[in-house]
Amino acid sequence: MAMGGPSGGASEGEGEGEGAIFSDINITPLTDIFLVLLIIFMVTTTAITEAGADKGGFKVTLPKGGKGDAVAARDLSIAILSDGRVVVGGKVVDEAELRSMLSASAERNPDTLVLVQADEGVVHGKVVAVMDLARRLGLQRLAIATRGEGAK
Repeated sequence: MAMGGPSGGASEGEGEGEGAIFSDINITPLTDIFLVLLIIFMVTTTAITEAGADKGGFKVTLPKGGKGDAVAARDLSIAILSDGRVVVGGKVVDEAELRSMLSASAERNPDTLVLVQADEGVVHGKVVAVMDLARRLGLQRLAIATRGEGAK
């Protein structure tokens, strides 16, 4: 019994009936979908990167200051946005979550450096409150991030 379709070996007239089996798969639509998804992901990641943030798309304008040492991976970075929201690891947190994160860092390593990255428009009291909370929970190494003199 001969199989129908282009590679089935049947003659021209056969294989177009009701029980024909096609052995070829057209992958062109699948390839088109993958290419469209690739382009969407490329554009999205570029837009997120150009938003000006390393984690999560939050923009913090740091005040100018002198150069310091680079932050190690084990250190904790806390960003305070111009509207007063606090961001840790790319996630906006409230005071209770910040307290638990600082407590966990103090338990893991009491020598953890807490780096506060506050927008230059943030009220000074907010920065002091975050640093005081870290100090009360056992983290004594505190620093404030600044821009270099040549940075915009």
